[in-house]
Parts: sequence; C-alpha cells; structure tokens
Amino acid sequence: MTAQRLYDPVSDDFSRVNELITRRLASNVPMVEKIAQYIVESGGKRLRPLLVLLTTGALGYRGDDHLKLAAVIEFLHTATLLHDDVVDTSDLRRGRTTANARWGNAPSVLVGDFLYSRAFQMMVELESLPIMETLSNATAVIAEGEVQQLMNIKNPDLTEAQYMEVIHNKTAMLFEAASHTAALLAGASAEDTAAMARYGKHVGLAFQLVDDVLDYRGDARAMGKNVGDDLAEGKATLPLIHAMAHGGDDARTLIRRAIRQGGLDDLPGIVATVESTGALDYTLQQALDQAARALKCLDNLPDSNHKAALALLTEVAVARAS
Repeated sequence: MTAQRLYDPVSDDFSRVNELITRRLASNVPMVEKIAQYIVESGGKRLRPLLVLLTTGALGYRGDDHLKLAAVIEFLHTATLLHDDVVDTSDLRRGRTTANARWGNAPSVLVGDFLYSRAFQMMVELESLPIMETLSNATAVIAEGEVQQLMNIKNPDLTEAQYMEVIHNKTAMLFEAASHTAALLAGASAEDTAAMARYGKHVGLAFQLVDDVLDYRGDARAMGKNVGDDLAEGKATLPLIHAMAHGGDDARTLIRRAIRQGGLDDLPGIVATVESTGALDYTLQQALDQAARALKCLDNLPDSNHKAALALLTEVAVARAS
C-alpha cells in the first residue's frame, strides 16, 4: 500500500510517539481521559506528527525531543478537532460518532481546552523559545481561521483569494508549524527551515483542496464523513466559488441559494453543476499545483528514505481524489 510506505522510515519512532501520547493523556478526571482517548484513538493517520518525524529525520536530527514535539502537534490537532465538531455541530468524523454527539458540547470543549493545555506543558519541556513562538503564533492563526470560516458560513460572495486565506489559516497552518518546528528542533539552516515551513504549508493546502473535491465526489465510508457536509453547513468551498464564476445564471442562482439556505435539498443539482463547469477538475488542479510546490521545497535536502517519504506525501495528498 503506497500510503503505508510513508511510515516505513520512522516506524519505531511512530510507535514511541503513540505510546507517549497515551501516557500524556493521563488525567485525574475520568471523563477528561475518556474523551481525550476516544478522539485521539479514532483512527486518524496522524500526518502532522508524521511530518515532524520525517522532517527531523531528513535533516539528520539525532535526539529524542522530536517524539515530544510530534505528540505536541497531535494534541494541538486533536484539540482543534474537538472544538471544530462543536462549532460545526458535526455528528460523524473518521467514520465514528463525534465526541460532542456522544458526550455533549460542553465536555468536548473543555477536553479540547485540556489538550491545548497539555500541549503547552510539553512544549515548555522542549525548552526552545523559537519553537514556542512558532507554535503559539500558529494556534492564534488557527483560531482566527476558525472565526473567519464561521463568519463566512452561508456567504455566497466569498472570493477565491479569501477562501485560500481561510484554509491556510484553519488547516494548512498546523502542517506548516509541524515541519517548521521540526526544522528548528533539528538545528537546520535558516534557508532549510524556511523551505520546510513552506513545504508543510503547501502540503496542507493540497490536502484541504482535495477534501473540497471529495465533498462532492467522495465516498462516505472511505472519507469517514458524509458527502455534501460542507454544502449542508453553507460553506462556500472552492468548487462552488469556481462554479459560480464560470457557470451560467441558472447555475449561479442555484449555488447561491444552496449556500444561503444550507442543507442538502439541492445536492444533486449542485453536484451536476460543479462537474459540468469543471469546478472539481479546477480545484484538483490547484491541489496538484500545491503538491508540486511542496515537492520543490525538498530540493536542497540530501537524499534519504525520509526525504523520499516526504516526496511521497505530496503524491498521497492528491491521490485520494483519483
């Protein structure tokens, strides 16, 4: 399996990160531990901590702090998932009932806060101000991205440039922070550190753009969420933005109404429209462009199994839509 090859160069470290995550989830409050374990163990690929391990390996890091950094990144990601599902009133993630659907909104938000706090406790243990600065800035940007997205729910006038800013802040920022802080931990040169930060950014954008495509072309069982979820929430994703810009008046009216109303009453017509206007192919091409930019960022790294896996990740990011 191609995707599994991503983990081969760091398989031992990946197992050690999983063990560390389990240990650091411990809490004296049973519900905190129960909900945190539920969401952390919900079957995600843990791409962001994987990115930490591959980046540090590609840059020749020889210590053990990369394990702790990878766990920090995963805790930050998990906290955002808990909060996202509450904001989006989601009831399905990765094919499982969301924590908020199972335990309620208030416990989910509070356990998300716990995971943020645990992440920052571990961050302090790394004793690196540059890493703390990068991650604290990243969490602020991610929160701003969430608010930006919330403000634009049911807004059919969102531009492509505005949308790219939202998905950079909300989704790609943590990928960027993962590879950036990994390079800082490895003591990479300023040039290599900047290149790896860009790599994470472009990979993160590629993943989100493919998710935009799969919202109309995907399989619910494979995706772990329902097809049309973004439309149901009134989100103007790139396929809809492009279709409105390049479709006729009828298409534009249909999409604008669907975004403003939310729900899935117009889903069959919307799917037909985004296909007929080439909006899905356009969005996929944007994802391919982002993956190519990410690959270019690896040019200065010495050849290694870790570098090869980073290159493979740029392919995996977009292969899900094929």
